[in-house]
Amino acid sequence: MVIKNVSLETVCGVTSRIPDNKLPEVAFAGKSNVGKSSLINALMNRKSLARTSAQPGKTQTINFYNINGTLYLVDLPGYGYARAGEAVKAQWGRMIENYLHRSAQLRIVFLLIDIRHEPSENDRIMYDWICRNGYQPVIIATKLDKLKRSQVQKQIKLIRTTLRLGPGAVLIPFSAQTKQGREEIYGLLDQIVGKAD
Repeated sequence: MVIKNVSLETVCGVTSRIPDNKLPEVAFAGKSNVGKSSLINALMNRKSLARTSAQPGKTQTINFYNINGTLYLVDLPGYGYARAGEAVKAQWGRMIENYLHRSAQLRIVFLLIDIRHEPSENDRIMYDWICRNGYQPVIIATKLDKLKRSQVQKQIKLIRTTLRLGPGAVLIPFSAQTKQGREEIYGLLDQIVGKAD
């Protein structure tokens, strides 16, 4: 996939309606400090399209990015932010659930997991939740560059075991710094755009 044009087209808050888009959508979910904004910027070849922040939990809306007029990249609110109040966490949860239920164009959900750590309880809940909504999440193991090469396979196995991934589940190790894993993600996006043509 060659990214030529990207624009932030729709921002949905708690009370907003999910847009009735006609193009296929791909959604990105993950904990608030997992590197989701960095991944989106790396995919889109932009430095600050999705705002990265030293303060986790910044994305409190569902953001729809139009890519090349062929696809929407959907940035879901980060979950599991410890300092967010219970009411706010519940709101984010409802927003994500509402989107998963209502989007007619959602084709694939990418779930981001920090490769350095065992998936948290929140990660496991989100994985099961996405599966229950009828999607088989693609796992992106972020922050690959922060891990010694000798540890990578052990951590991948830990993620697969903790989330109880089936043999056919796709897991892509990714680094926003080196862009490793980006071509595999582009390949999946190309398949989705190809099916929509």
